[in-house]
Amino acid sequence: MLGATIAEDDSTIGSRKLTIASVDPALQSVSHRPWPLPAGPWVMAQTWHDLLFAHWPIKPHVLRPLVPAELPLDTFDGRCWVGVVPFHMSRIRARGLPPLPGLARFPELNVRTYIALDGKPGVYFFSLDAANLPAVWAARAFYRLPYFHARMSAEADGEWVAYDSQRSGARAEFRGRYRPIRPVQLRDKDSLEHWLTERYALFTVDSRRRVDCGEIQHVPWPLQKANVSLSSPPHRQRTGITFSRHFHISG
Repeated sequence: MLGATIAEDDSTIGSRKLTIASVDPALQSVSHRPWPLPAGPWVMAQTWHDLLFAHWPIKPHVLRPLVPAELPLDTFDGRCWVGVVPFHMSRIRARGLPPLPGLARFPELNVRTYIALDGKPGVYFFSLDAANLPAVWAARAFYRLPYFHARMSAEADGEWVAYDSQRSGARAEFRGRYRPIRPVQLRDKDSLEHWLTERYALFTVDSRRRVDCGEIQHVPWPLQKANVSLSSPPHRQRTGITFSRHFHISG
């Protein structure tokens, strides 16, 4: 089963702490957050466009060997979920700097699951593919995130978004089309969609088995139910999980 929604949002990311004293628009609305913003400065900001949340349920005992033992799995009604999230970004910038030409706009696709550590529901990334090689290098070097360079495109055709990703030197690909079919709405707090998307932390585990937490700030996701056609579902090389071509759309 696949649950799919489309969204667009501004996000601010900090491997250190974030502060509402900054004038970044993403920091002006915080009442929806499940915990307060940290007190320090934000590190990076970016805008995500034409994003698809596509999710497959998976049993916890199947997922457990694929996620570091230091990270407790998060479940909804007894099931874990693996998400494939294609989008394209713009206005990528570090704190104190303008968006840099050649580095501020490119497609990205992440494959993720969900954990909860010390009362914080968050995201664990199996992989992040990006079409910008310097950005891949920087994310690997400074944030220790599993980024890979890929040949990617995200093209709008009316309401449809045609998305193509082929990882360089590996059989890890995603190819499909998606479009919104319902008006934008915010999901109820007890819904699956809210549980999947309203995440304000990302977790990594380094080679010494130390857990790092990056705080994330964004406004609540404005979601739309989506129509999705996958001509090439995510290859199992991204996670070790075989993704079905058969899916059910939920919004």
